[in-house]
Amino acid sequence: MKKITLLLIVLAVQTIFAQQPYYNDVDLTLTGQDLYLELQSKIAITNTSFTYGDVRDTMKITDENPSNSNDVLLIYGYSNSCLTDRTRDKDDFGGTNCEYNREHTFAKSNANPSMGNVNNSTTGIGADPNNLRPADQQMNGNRGNRKFADGSGNAGNIGSNWYPGDEWKGDVARIMMFMYTRYGQRCLPSLNGSGATQGSTQMLQIYLEWNVEDPVSALEDQRNPYLENEYGNRNPFIDNPYLATIIWGGTPAEDRWELFSVEDNLFANLEVYPNPASEVLWIQNSTIINNGSIIVYDLLGREVLKDSMNTSKTSINTSTLTEGLYLVKIVSENSQIIKKVIIN
Repeated sequence: MKKITLLLIVLAVQTIFAQQPYYNDVDLTLTGQDLYLELQSKIAITNTSFTYGDVRDTMKITDENPSNSNDVLLIYGYSNSCLTDRTRDKDDFGGTNCEYNREHTFAKSNANPSMGNVNNSTTGIGADPNNLRPADQQMNGNRGNRKFADGSGNAGNIGSNWYPGDEWKGDVARIMMFMYTRYGQRCLPSLNGSGATQGSTQMLQIYLEWNVEDPVSALEDQRNPYLENEYGNRNPFIDNPYLATIIWGGTPAEDRWELFSVEDNLFANLEVYPNPASEVLWIQNSTIINNGSIIVYDLLGREVLKDSMNTSKTSINTSTLTEGLYLVKIVSENSQIIKKVIIN
């Protein structure tokens, strides 16, 4: 039910963003490992002037609370021992109780080889601001280098692992995707997370699920433009979470650039109804869909139904599906579009 609720929020507030000029020289027709390598080449900068010490000031801009410019938002939040659980005054930086400090979301010691000792003059992987977020000093200490694992509610221990919290799990997933893309095997997802991998890839299923369940926030969106100017690259999976789907598969994430949506207005007048549906779902287009197919995925990214569509209107039997939210992909030649449907 939690997954369904979160995806319904996506359905209600989803906004399409234009592709950022940063990616103009990236071949976005690639898929799988080819796109992974293309993005790796794009973000693989070497910045020897930006230091770990610089992050202290950078976080005041990248992680500024959109609701209060005097505060930063704290990844994980909810220590319940201070006056505020998820924010802190920008000036309350330090290492004592109720102050905030710099959290390596991909823990320093979990990288292979380790990021080593980090001080204010450190550059490179240990100072990469895409991986560093402000955190409550106590919560940072509690997390330590525990691997991420699934959970629910606020952040905290899951056995010997760590759940980042419902509000932050999408942020964490997209940081893990960035670190794996930027630093390759040195930041293999399984080094900093637990659970099954997705198919034959080395991406954890849980990160792909979190990428869908916790959409990009206003806080994440404000990070990329500043870091592009200050540091030299962006996190592609914040700009478009669907890039993760193209590379690693799983349940289709939000496609903010409409990469696989309308081509030449083929699906401009597509209708999927009724929604919610029960026994039958109708797919109708203003023109005939040639060599088309309809694929229905559940929340785990599993294909649960598939049918052909070579007309302008087709029905599919959904009576065997359990209640919940599904993603319906309609494919025709070089065009694809994804619709969200509730089955009740």
